[in-house]
Amino acid sequence: MTEENKSMDKGRKLLIGLIIVLLLLTAGAYFFGVYYFTGHFLPGSQVNGFNCSYMTEDETENLLKQKTAVYALAVRTRGDGQEGITAEEINLQYTSDGSVRKLLHDQNRFIWFLAFSQQQTYELPASVSYDEDLFKAKIDSLKCLQNNVEPEDAYIRELEDGFEVVPEIEGTKIDYKKLTKDISDAVKTGRTVADLEEDGCYINPTAYASDLTKDCEQMNDLTDVVVTYDFSDRKETVDRSVIKGMLDRDENDNLVVSKDAVAAYVAELAGKYDTAGTERTFSTYDNRDITVSGGNYGWVIDRQKEADALYKDITEKKTEVREPVYEQKASSRKINDIGYSYIEIDLSAQRMVLYQSGSPVVDTGLVADSSTPTGIYALGEKESSAVPGGGAGETVNFWMPFTDKTGIYGKAGLDVTGYDFSDDADIAAFGSDDESSGTSGFSDSWPGIEGCIAVPEEQAQTIYQTVESGIPVVIYK
Repeated sequence: MTEENKSMDKGRKLLIGLIIVLLLLTAGAYFFGVYYFTGHFLPGSQVNGFNCSYMTEDETENLLKQKTAVYALAVRTRGDGQEGITAEEINLQYTSDGSVRKLLHDQNRFIWFLAFSQQQTYELPASVSYDEDLFKAKIDSLKCLQNNVEPEDAYIRELEDGFEVVPEIEGTKIDYKKLTKDISDAVKTGRTVADLEEDGCYINPTAYASDLTKDCEQMNDLTDVVVTYDFSDRKETVDRSVIKGMLDRDENDNLVVSKDAVAAYVAELAGKYDTAGTERTFSTYDNRDITVSGGNYGWVIDRQKEADALYKDITEKKTEVREPVYEQKASSRKINDIGYSYIEIDLSAQRMVLYQSGSPVVDTGLVADSSTPTGIYALGEKESSAVPGGGAGETVNFWMPFTDKTGIYGKAGLDVTGYDFSDDADIAAFGSDDESSGTSGFSDSWPGIEGCIAVPEEQAQTIYQTVESGIPVVIYK
């Protein structure tokens, strides 16, 4: 073997020896670490907020006792306020219950070398105790619980020219249970700061201005229109105050005008202003005030068409004065929708009076039977010659219907002249077949038409020539 080969062989042996020594040292260091950290906390270990790295069980417990005795908690309140709670005030004490030993036993000592770049935090709530009465007294004495201001939600306020958001008031009201728990947890775990704001101890508003800004803008936009209904001596205004109640949300949570709400408003409007079939106070020819109900006369709003029209006006921002779309109209849109031109029929007195513009034009007796309906009716299409009811029967002159089968007509030979309307006896006898009654009435051969009203032909002609279709016919007993 050459000298060169011998030298290379010695180098290899030396290198191998060094590697073996290095491995033995590494293994020794590793197992020493495992052994050492069997009874010591790993680097980066914190127990109840205190650094316990490399400490034994006894050292850790002594540290916890020392730290507990001088413990102080800073209570941070809203508005940069701060109060304090000390260990002495609540008689805070450390109590050994084996928790530290368990922590040492449970830590993974076999990877102790990784702990140098890590931090492990432990909390031992059971390791401290305090006097419950002193603790409660201290909590109750905190300034943050005194003279609290209640929180107030933000809301949208209606102004003369629109809506605006009124901001919330956070207040200083604290949830007592949350505060007590938060401070108790802090004390037991060694936390030195309890921030009541961050820890959610305050009772906050449920609505904030930022939550309402979009709604307010949409409300101002959607309600920027005024529709005025003209009911002659009355008005109804659909403005911001009304339209705001018609708003609803779409699938994207945007405010929109609700068609259903508009329809509900029109239904309410119709309930208030429709008059067909309603009770009315009526002043008779002899100055009596009576109540008349029933009949087909009066105003009727077409609810569907009017709802569609109003919805269109609102959504297209069409400010206007309008009348509703009517299904049926009457003579006057005022509260007194009968007006001053009408036919008045008193069935009890068997008397008919035609008024034109408040003045009596025709005042005559009549003949009617018990089946004649009462109420207020709109006069239908007049016919100079017709068969009442549209069926078979006798043709009459000057037919003026107020229902499908009943109406007013003229009867030739019907004599009611000289009738004294103030005489109750005459009233009772009017229309009878008894010639001694002072009235001719109907003959046995011509009994009249059921439910219809007959007047002398001459008066019927005058009425026929004077009135127009649609004039109110007021019938009462």
